[in-house]
Amino acid sequence: MNTRQLPDNISKVLQRVRLSAEKSQRQASDIVVLAVSKTRPAEDIRAAHAAGLREFGESYVQEALAKIDQLQDLDLVWHFVGPIQSNKSRAIAAHFDWVHSVDRLKIARRLSEQRPADKSPLKVCLQVNISAEDSKSGVDLQQLSALAREVAALPRLELRGLMAIPALTDDVAQQRQAFAALRQALQSLRDVAPDMDTLSMGMSGDLESAIAEGSTIVRVGTAIFGPRQR
Repeated sequence: MNTRQLPDNISKVLQRVRLSAEKSQRQASDIVVLAVSKTRPAEDIRAAHAAGLREFGESYVQEALAKIDQLQDLDLVWHFVGPIQSNKSRAIAAHFDWVHSVDRLKIARRLSEQRPADKSPLKVCLQVNISAEDSKSGVDLQQLSALAREVAALPRLELRGLMAIPALTDDVAQQRQAFAALRQALQSLRDVAPDMDTLSMGMSGDLESAIAEGSTIVRVGTAIFGPRQR
């Protein structure tokens, strides 16, 4: 896309967030717009940063590492939002600030063991298969409490919250139902990890419903950068 469009796109997304927050009697400043920049070149991220964004989400490790290296001069927060392969966990642990897609203990242990000692603990969210879809990654709600308890005990991780990608629908009531279920799941884990405060939910098409149900991070790609390039 033409990077000259980015400031306008970003302004429109921030306006959507502001209006949604006001409608729910929330503060827009409590909601992070995470620009999902996978498949986008480093210059797009640089332009988005110049337009006011600081947090970026990537799904492909090798592509992300190249961009992290090219953009070292910027004060950016890097989030890994894609599926985690065991052979990529070391690079993720070393180069990212957040991981949203932890869905099994084996991966969490690897991230904890491989997090460099000179870095602060890696902030993680547990990915929940909130719509119980066979095609989606994520822990089932029934197993969530046990996984949260084990991940919270790992020394180099900081368990911050939950992430979900609900089944795609244009029905606002169904969108809100799925997001409400994730919010309730987070509340049920207060005794396991009292510091969990993050709901990573909502994307370009449903961020209003997510914010209405308490989202603290909306993951926005298309509405900022345009349709996916691959």
